[in-house]
Amino acid sequence: MAILAYSVLNPASLAPRAHATQAAPLRSNANEETQTSEMIKRLAWIWFKSEWRAYLEAFVSPEGRVIDNGSGGISHSEGQGYGLLLAAFADDPEHFQLIWSWTETHLRSRPDHLLAWRWNPKDGSVDGNNATDGDILVAWALAKGAKLFHRPDYAAAAKTIAEAVGAHTLIKDGDRLLLLPAVEGFDAKAQSDGPVVNLSYWIFPAFQTLQELAPGYDWAELRQSGLKLLRESRFGPLRLPTDWQSVKAATPSPAQKYPAEFGYNAIRLPLYLAWSGDPGALRAARSFDALWTGQSDVGPFVINVTTGAAGQALNGVGYKLIIALARCATLGREIDPDLTKTRDELYYPATLRMLSLAIIQERFPQCL
Repeated sequence: MAILAYSVLNPASLAPRAHATQAAPLRSNANEETQTSEMIKRLAWIWFKSEWRAYLEAFVSPEGRVIDNGSGGISHSEGQGYGLLLAAFADDPEHFQLIWSWTETHLRSRPDHLLAWRWNPKDGSVDGNNATDGDILVAWALAKGAKLFHRPDYAAAAKTIAEAVGAHTLIKDGDRLLLLPAVEGFDAKAQSDGPVVNLSYWIFPAFQTLQELAPGYDWAELRQSGLKLLRESRFGPLRLPTDWQSVKAATPSPAQKYPAEFGYNAIRLPLYLAWSGDPGALRAARSFDALWTGQSDVGPFVINVTTGAAGQALNGVGYKLIIALARCATLGREIDPDLTKTRDELYYPATLRMLSLAIIQERFPQCL
């Protein structure tokens, strides 16, 4: 395994070495380069599949429940959505079906066709409110699964959920189209500084698929509103967005009900922006490059945006890999192979790591 990982992450190790007595060729043979490239891709695929199997063993029950072991073993629509996306990346129709079957049975209980956001294993109880990022992730993943595995039932479910997201969580606020984090609890009626939004719920790479699934809603406008809010949400000395923001005024501000922090939610923003890959998103991703220097095992950190002070360290490899991915996508800097080989023990950073590895394979193989 270690030899395989080294070979995948260090393509030069696969190239034939010239004997000391041989003159170096002026240029590589095109066929040999193609064969080497295909071999690297194949090894990378084998390695990702092995990482997926390890992830399944650690975080996915035999019934298809993605387990958040950092939050008391609960499951939620976000985790089920991430699990479906990773199963699609791994070309694993069996586990895709298991994860969707559990999701459909336990979370698809709302009359508006959105998903209940949380399931508690202690008593099997469900928090009936939705989490819009989870709904988007599941709809997006189902659309991918429908194409990969030739399942029209997945496509139908994806369309139903996407249309429900559009109908119940997109709101027009003046000239802005906003995405509510949930149906209940975040509008102007629920919070004095509402509407309150969470920019990490803008899953930028999913919006083109949502446009295909639910063309009656303007997902392109939603994307542009998210990028605009992100440009305007540069608070404090480090110019960082907070996890939760009030958009009651013309320009956003940290939401009153939540700590004014860049933290566990906002850390996903550079991941989604790099994954989207278009010029506007990559420009936005570049502003996160300084969150972690890559020269220390400590960090990145939860940041108090008011003072710029570092709080709790986000020490999981998955958090570091997101910043390294953004730095590679925007600045062309290679990713330290050690970041891709080390596994996290907690669900959230482990999942962010797996998503980053999948994105690297799909969009930025040169980063390795």
